[in-house]
Amino acid sequence: MAGAATLAGMAFPGAWPALAVPTGRASDTPIPPGKPVRVKPVLVYHLEQRREKTSWRSYGGLRTQDDVAQEISRIDDELKTLATKAEFPVTLLPLSTISSDGEVQPVADCAADVLLVFGASGAQSWLEKLAASGKPSILFVRHKSGPLYLWYEIAHWRLLRKSEDEKTEPNLDFDDVVVDDYGDVLWRLRALYGLCNAKGTRVLGIGHLQAYSRPGEIKGPNHVRQVWGYEIVTVPFEKVRERLEQVRADGAAMAEAKRQTDELLGQPNVALETERRFVENSFLARNVFRSLMLEQGATNLGVADCMGGLIPILDTPPCLALSLLNDEGLTAFCHVDMTHTAPGVLLRWISGKPSFVCNTHFPHHGLITLAHCAALRKMNGRELEPTTIMTHYESDYGAATKVHYPEGQVITCIVPELNCTQWFGFRGTIVDTPDMPMCRSQMDVKIDGDWRRLVRELRGFHAVVCYGDYLREVGYALKKVGSLAWHNYSPDALESRL
Repeated sequence: MAGAATLAGMAFPGAWPALAVPTGRASDTPIPPGKPVRVKPVLVYHLEQRREKTSWRSYGGLRTQDDVAQEISRIDDELKTLATKAEFPVTLLPLSTISSDGEVQPVADCAADVLLVFGASGAQSWLEKLAASGKPSILFVRHKSGPLYLWYEIAHWRLLRKSEDEKTEPNLDFDDVVVDDYGDVLWRLRALYGLCNAKGTRVLGIGHLQAYSRPGEIKGPNHVRQVWGYEIVTVPFEKVRERLEQVRADGAAMAEAKRQTDELLGQPNVALETERRFVENSFLARNVFRSLMLEQGATNLGVADCMGGLIPILDTPPCLALSLLNDEGLTAFCHVDMTHTAPGVLLRWISGKPSFVCNTHFPHHGLITLAHCAALRKMNGRELEPTTIMTHYESDYGAATKVHYPEGQVITCIVPELNCTQWFGFRGTIVDTPDMPMCRSQMDVKIDGDWRRLVRELRGFHAVVCYGDYLREVGYALKKVGSLAWHNYSPDALESRL
């Protein structure tokens, strides 16, 4: 039996550490990881006995106990390699075997997030019970990666379609079956890791709950509570005002904000085109927001009235403060809008990189413009993009970031519907970072896919963006959520990253 292996890193959220302001470009600490996804591997098999003058042998290469022992050793080695390839924390639980009815239920009841089932052979009912455990199951079958598995032949027909033409298995999908390729296992685990960490998010709303649309105000909070298990707490503006007054009266706290400002503005890839005091005020806001998040155990922050009512309290728009929090690994978005919070949080955990909430514009000629003033810098999860700190566009006041994105960068873009029933996604490539009279951080993106259909079908307004291609993972995670339709406008995702 294989032993347990853990690649957990630093657990986050939870008792997360005091993070310094990110500095430099090449030496930044990576975004803190979340809780590990616990994977339970299980080998399902049945050793058949020869019978004379009748068919007794089904497909498959496991014929003896020695074959089983060798397969257990092979799986153990393969999973250790898989775990070292994962850029997210994985805990491999001890491998179990199932070769009889009585061995199924203990595995189904185990404390795991995912069942990784190696379907060498065995009863169909065993696989069905594992799939019905309430845990996501990935069924791995061998074609050429080792001894042939019976379920390579019959997973589609017998297990998913119950020997009929239409799929009828309620707890497994076609995408849950992997043939030979551990890269295909890895991206599914990445999706499930993101889902495990996105669920149960604790949100801190500064001021009050607020959405960018009437459907979002009415449906958004209930949606994230019921579907994603969110906990939402709010802090009134008056409490924020009182906390800021205390900080401004504290000489040490003011000195720290000045030091943080010096450190940020001393970076060679940062230019300042607004008053320095607005940067200091942004650090004061960041420090107060972060202390409130720690007190509430929250890893997500939203701010109400960020374009008006909050500016007199902070003496700056919250744009730069939100940027700094996102660069540290939290999720901090303008507006306390749950329609874009849910995809923003999920994409941050799936990708291991910050997610950027931004405005969409009319798609045309295969292009779309995405822009916002509360733009983060650590888009690749480690290094900080060159940035100009300037005023927030609409108010022409305070401090906001104009991030200079690299041309040629591949992005994932998700646009959630305002009624919380469907998400729209596409892969794109940044082709320009213009300087138009609009929100400061701007990217013109070439849409990789059917942009004309996107124009006709698109819902929502705010988009969530991250570097890299994670469309497969998002779509797979949403199938496990079950209540959100997923529309992918790009062709097949990039090849396996293993």
